[in-house]
Amino acid sequence: MTETDISPLLDWLLRKHPDTPRSRAKQWILAGRVSLNGVVIRKPHLPIPDPGDTLELRARHASVLDCGSGWQIHPRVSLLYLDSALAIVNKGPGLISVPAADNDLSALSILADYLAGKLKARDRDAAAKSLPPAYRRLRPLPVHRLDQYTSGVFCMATSPAARHHLIEQLKAHTMKREYVAFVEGRSGKPKGTWRQWLQLSRDEMRQNILTETQGRAAGDEAREAITHYEVIAEYPLAGGKHVVTKLRLRLETGRKHQIRAQAAHAGLPLIGDRTYNPGFRGPDVASARINFPRQALHAEVLTLEHPEQPGKLLSWAAELPKDLCRLETALRSGRL
Repeated sequence: MTETDISPLLDWLLRKHPDTPRSRAKQWILAGRVSLNGVVIRKPHLPIPDPGDTLELRARHASVLDCGSGWQIHPRVSLLYLDSALAIVNKGPGLISVPAADNDLSALSILADYLAGKLKARDRDAAAKSLPPAYRRLRPLPVHRLDQYTSGVFCMATSPAARHHLIEQLKAHTMKREYVAFVEGRSGKPKGTWRQWLQLSRDEMRQNILTETQGRAAGDEAREAITHYEVIAEYPLAGGKHVVTKLRLRLETGRKHQIRAQAAHAGLPLIGDRTYNPGFRGPDVASARINFPRQALHAEVLTLEHPEQPGKLLSWAAELPKDLCRLETALRSGRL
């Protein structure tokens, strides 16, 4: 064997640990336990020259599982990131975030089943279909929520201490959450801030907008809501009388239905919003200007401080799902 020999990383690892089964060595690599010159490599078949002493097998623990664009662990859930403190998933529309009294199936329960080995990833790459044993000890815990019909990046903690730290970030408004929405109408300004007081109805199904005076007088029953918005694009509808606007929104606070209620109050109801868009309030839903099956809202970007590494910021992005891509294509082409 010479310095010019090129072999897959997996083969070099097996030469260094000859008593290890090939499947286990491959699992080590996928779990991020193998590094080359101090850099973690997760590609078992990556061709490399003789690594010598630069090839290192790290201690067995749940370090970091970075899944790139996502491991599909359920038709409506892809896993983006996992470590001993937190899990990040891309939630599809129609799925609740955490279990409810009348519905146990949720993004959280699906991740819990995957970690417990009850589910396998649906990716073509068979190597990604099972987790190393260290990850099976993790249990997802709720931190925040996405509405059932809102898609996008969703964060869960994997330890009680991490959950406390993440919730404190939410309270301090340091967790950055950016959304994309398609709304009916044209914004009067290219960017700005919505600031209102919201009071949840007694059945907790709708937020009511209050003035600041009313909100402060309501005490604990009302909360201030702050959303920053920016116009990304405008799409004239057929006939030229109406416009659909694509907005980027950044939450400063995180109240239930915050974006949906504030957008409607601003005269920019979300396409497909059955609660706040007046076009869907009557018995004839077909009268809605654009009869989209859900609110056109997607949690695009999440940025936070790692709970166990103070000062280290991490960020994840989720591309628009297929239904919103189809909607935007139709708007761009003038078919609506």
